[in-house]
Amino acid sequence: MITSRVVLACLVVLFAGTGCALAAEWPNGLEREFPIADFSIAEVEWSEIRSGGPPRDGIPPLDAPRAVSIAEAAEDLAPTEPVIGLVIGGEARAYPLRVLIWHEIANDTLGGVPVAVTFCPLCNTAIVFDRHHDGQVLDFGTTGRLRNSDLVMYDRQTESWWQQFLGRAIIGTLTGAELRMILARLESFANFAARAPHGTVLVADYPRRYGDNPYAGYDSLSVPFLYNGAMPDGIAPLARVVRVGDQAWSLDLLRQAGEITAGDVKLSWSAGQNSALAAGYIPDGADVGNVLVTGSDGDSGWIDIAYSVDFAFAFSAFFPDGVIHLE
Repeated sequence: MITSRVVLACLVVLFAGTGCALAAEWPNGLEREFPIADFSIAEVEWSEIRSGGPPRDGIPPLDAPRAVSIAEAAEDLAPTEPVIGLVIGGEARAYPLRVLIWHEIANDTLGGVPVAVTFCPLCNTAIVFDRHHDGQVLDFGTTGRLRNSDLVMYDRQTESWWQQFLGRAIIGTLTGAELRMILARLESFANFAARAPHGTVLVADYPRRYGDNPYAGYDSLSVPFLYNGAMPDGIAPLARVVRVGDQAWSLDLLRQAGEITAGDVKLSWSAGQNSALAAGYIPDGADVGNVLVTGSDGDSGWIDIAYSVDFAFAFSAFFPDGVIHLE
């Protein structure tokens, strides 16, 4: 049985030899680690922030990442592996979770739009943001800290800290600012290749075991890692939910129904996508399926809308007044 203690030990081993060490207890050493950040401005309590193990950029983000053709990527990627599929201005790119699980952030430009493609393994949250803010383009890194077990990012321009789950600055000069969430799909590599056959696929050249899951067994834990908040009612903390705004639907419910229509939102499920957080080798992970979320566009039918597939505890932590639909 995998435990949170085992996950922590794995993280320490994972980054051994990469120049990383366990971060100092909050708030010691912050001025040296983030010399231009203004920690006097914040909208959260210091006690809500916890060290995840590695320090600043100990989990290294990808800058100007390299991409290859679908045919070349298929030499390594299984058809059922999860990717974040992104299409902007006619340009398409897949960001495999086998890469993002080791880097968590990719600062990229697609279709002329600077984007931050992010994945927090501890919350299963995959979100793409527009990196524009107030006339400038921000570049993001990992602080090595968590809040509600979720990745806390920072921007290199001001060293403000951002909550990945919300795309919101919570500490520093940009506190209160929000990034625009960009439409993307969490889908199987096969689904992406079918809808964007001329697209490209993110690859990385770090000395990492891409394809291996350093969080093996995580999504079968009974409690989340480094989280001491309230647990959701009526659903396991690490059960997946499909989030649209402040509403969420149990993935198990959607799997059983196949399709759910709630007002002007339609959710559908199909088999064929591995969990990135189950087996030690991602292609061996349990089939959690593909989710598609569309919204009514009046007379022109249904169009893709932004969503994410998160663990239930994370949704409840960041949307305490939100609703998880279980039936």
